[in-house]
Order: sequence, then structure tokens, then C-alpha cells
Amino acid sequence: MMEPFIHGFILAIGLILPLGVQNVFIFNQGALQPRYMNVLPVVITASLCDTFLILVSVLGVSLLILSSFWIKFILIWGGVSFLVYMGWTTWNSKPNNQRNSDVNRFSLKKQVLFAASVSLLNPHAIMDTVGVIGTSSLKYQGEEKIIFAVTCMMVSWIWFIGLSLIGRITGKIDKSGNFLLILNKLSALIMWAAAIYLVFSFINK
Repeated sequence: MMEPFIHGFILAIGLILPLGVQNVFIFNQGALQPRYMNVLPVVITASLCDTFLILVSVLGVSLLILSSFWIKFILIWGGVSFLVYMGWTTWNSKPNNQRNSDVNRFSLKKQVLFAASVSLLNPHAIMDTVGVIGTSSLKYQGEEKIIFAVTCMMVSWIWFIGLSLIGRITGKIDKSGNFLLILNKLSALIMWAAAIYLVFSFINK
């Protein structure tokens, strides 16, 4: 029973480690929010979205969804629109001496919507999950498949909780707000780069 656990752990770590919009947003919110409780909606939303993607990948449902051109069209252009908008909002945030007021721009609803969008409106993230986790799960059956899937889900939850805590520690250390200001600019650039990548990948297919 250790094989599906180790296999799922390594695959999930490999997929979640690269710097991306989801990771940057969770880290950023951990650094900006005045209380850790305010970050939990983002962490829980991102973790639930990853859990959902892993589940449908293991069950093979996502392959059927992505076979539709119009579903992929809606996913891509919905994701592009949201990334451009949130990139603009993040770029114009000024955490230095205005921390609490700027945090309020990211309302609870906006935090949850954005955390969900960067997880579910990115067809490439879905294809990575399907191509790696979904395909790898085919070698397991019954209890072993459950262990493999649960391990992948567990990695996502632990990673997002840890990332938000590191962001919070960073925010407390950065009293001047200069680092968070730079982080906001970096976050916005990553969001816009992801949007451009989605557009070009759609055009070239």
C-alpha cells in the first residue's frame, strides 16, 4: 500500500510546486490579510477545487468535459477575462501604510471567486491533472486507487495551508510594505502572462 501513497505524493508535489497564479495569490493573501482567519476562505476554496479536479481526473470525467470545444472556449476566455481584471486590481494595490483598506478590495466573495477561477478556469492546469494524475491512477484499482487519490488531495491541502502561513510570516516581517508592493507587481505580471499564454495556446490550436 506504500506504492500508491509515495507515487501520489511525488506526482502531486511535482504539479503544485511550480510558481503559478494560484500559488502567488494564496501567498499574497497570506501576507496582506490582517488576520489568518481572513485567508482561510482562499485556502479552503483552492484546496476544494484541487480536490475536485483530482477526483474527476481519477474517475475520468474531466476527459469527457474537455472533449467539448465550447466548454474549453468558455473556460479559456472566462479565465483570461478574470486574470486580466484581477491583475489590474493587484497591480494598483498599495499595501504600504494602507494595508487594511487595500485588503478590503479583495472582499470575501472576490477572494473565493478568484481562487476558484485560477483553479477551474485554466484548461492547462486541468489537462496537467488529467494527463499526470488521471493517467497515473489507471494502474491502480480499488483501495490502492483511493489511497493514490487521497494522497494527491492531502498534498494540495497541506501545501496551500503552508504557503499561506509563509505569506503571513513574510507580511509580518515586512513592516515597510515595500516587499508586498513588489509582490503585488510580480503577482499582476504573472496573472497577465498566464492570460496571454491562454490566448496564444487557444489561437494556435
